[in-house]
Amino acid sequence: MPETPHHADSGIHLFNSRNETPVNHPQQQGTAAAPATSARITTLDDLREHLQWAIELEHATLPPYLCALYSLDPERNPEAVDVVASVFAEEMLHLALAANLLNAVGGRPRLDTPRMLPPHPRRLPHGDHSLELSLLPFGAEALDMFLRIEQPAPPGAPAEGDGYETIGQFYDAIEQGLRQLCNRLGEREVFCGDRARQVNAGHFRHTAGRLIAVDDLASALAALEEIVEQGEGTARGEVWDGDRDVFHTDRAEVAHFYRFQELRVGRRYRRGDTPQSGPTGEAIPVDLAGVRPMRRNPRLAHHAPGSAIRTAQEEFNHTYCAVLHLLEQAFNGSPKLLAVATGTMYALKAQAQALMQMPDEEGTTAGPTFEYVPPELRRWSIGDRQRIIVLPNGPYVVYGGVPLRRKHKIVSADNNALTWKTGDTLATEDTYALCRCGHSSSKPFCDGTHALIGFDGTETADVRPYEELQHVHDGVGISAQRVGELCIHAAFCITRTKPIAEMLADTDDSDVRSDIMGRIDHCPSGSYSYALQRGGDSIEPDLPQAISVLEEENRLASALWVTGAVPVLRADGRTLQIRNRMTLCRCGHSSSKPLCDGTHRKIGFHEETPADGGDRRPNNDEG
Repeated sequence: MPETPHHADSGIHLFNSRNETPVNHPQQQGTAAAPATSARITTLDDLREHLQWAIELEHATLPPYLCALYSLDPERNPEAVDVVASVFAEEMLHLALAANLLNAVGGRPRLDTPRMLPPHPRRLPHGDHSLELSLLPFGAEALDMFLRIEQPAPPGAPAEGDGYETIGQFYDAIEQGLRQLCNRLGEREVFCGDRARQVNAGHFRHTAGRLIAVDDLASALAALEEIVEQGEGTARGEVWDGDRDVFHTDRAEVAHFYRFQELRVGRRYRRGDTPQSGPTGEAIPVDLAGVRPMRRNPRLAHHAPGSAIRTAQEEFNHTYCAVLHLLEQAFNGSPKLLAVATGTMYALKAQAQALMQMPDEEGTTAGPTFEYVPPELRRWSIGDRQRIIVLPNGPYVVYGGVPLRRKHKIVSADNNALTWKTGDTLATEDTYALCRCGHSSSKPFCDGTHALIGFDGTETADVRPYEELQHVHDGVGISAQRVGELCIHAAFCITRTKPIAEMLADTDDSDVRSDIMGRIDHCPSGSYSYALQRGGDSIEPDLPQAISVLEEENRLASALWVTGAVPVLRADGRTLQIRNRMTLCRCGHSSSKPLCDGTHRKIGFHEETPADGGDRRPNNDEG
């Protein structure tokens, strides 16, 4: 096959002749007429297996693309950053589409598994064994690898269900299998999955592609077309992928293979260009001096345990495995967690770029290793038990189907706190995420905005036991204990005339004593508790395992009230003391994160959408 011409004035040419990738020029092919496929898809189980392979295939491209992206200095290489970021975002889109396809046919997507992260260098799953994936900084070798990954299928190429030469041939085999199974079994039998598992989050940032919910053959074929055209181009012989370029809105977007060709040749494709002509448009500057010299295929084993580099690499791996876990949850019944997973990727960027500032060996820097962390070694284990996980600089992720409801404070005519009224129960998935930064447009749920605004969720709450922090105030027949650091100023401890501390002097009056007990029972944070005598067992109200979204007077948005001894695990893996009740900050401004300290009152925090009406959600990219 002829190679794309190299123009003498086309800017930086990144390849030497040894590493040139041959360019195929496919023409439009009807997949229904393609030759018989390898690893034929003849049963629903075959189809599900291949769609799981598709998920593994799409994921396999992410670590190499991320390493190249993070190695680029955005000030010196803005065009290259745009190209690699856009391809990465679309591979994330393809991953979600593959999960939708698998869910539609009754499968169960798996991402949190060691199979996703074998050591690099590695092979493309079930693909051409001559193609090796490595973790590399941006440059000639990385671009050569990317062009091999995105290589279009040549004219007449057969569908290949295993050992495929191109990704397009692999998806042709899946399309054949879908069509044949629908013809033989009927669409209803094939598309037997739970529609509630479909992820449909609109458009991804850095791409004009569509995240398509799949429930029949037509939508399945549309999803497959979206994946293949973004990689190879429309009609399998076109440079363009059918979308508008999100960075250059005056032109159509080119497919992945041709975007990398643009960087390779140093010029843009323009109207009239073809695969045969190569790009003939404006020059694209690439500054190879503006690339961080990351070590090739870094590994934890290269560094001593406890060293700064290894510690930072381990931190990155914990975050990346958290992303895989959240994606698996999103694709298995909690689709709203997709925004949380993609928002968590912003933390990856900072961690990877910090690694690339650390000298590794002569002439190179450290880099992320993308090694799998078994669940039992993570800061929080995986399972169905009820618990709340505080994500680093992110939301609260709630496991185990903990009920979520609203509670409104009832006050007297002169705004004295009287009681709490339970309101609506909010619909949730078994695993869901609650906003911690205060800026979500979907409060109380997280929509990923924390990543866009750079939320600092550093936890500063005192982790000493309640018993070490409490101050004891005795009365008659009652001993009141108080931890002032837990107070959220809900004001149940204050009557019209005096606070509880002063009321204790009158507790020889049983009515006063009863009033104190009732007020302490309504204290949401448990800042106050009581026993019948000093040193006695604390008497706690009977509270269900639940999370209540509190609203105080004048519609003031208050804390998240966690009741029934639901465990709360900090981002560093330590468990906060398990108590019958505690309150978590959701305005983002507490000085005692993750606990509420009443700052929401000072800032007048409300649940309404931000006044500017802007949608601050991250649109599913790495940031």
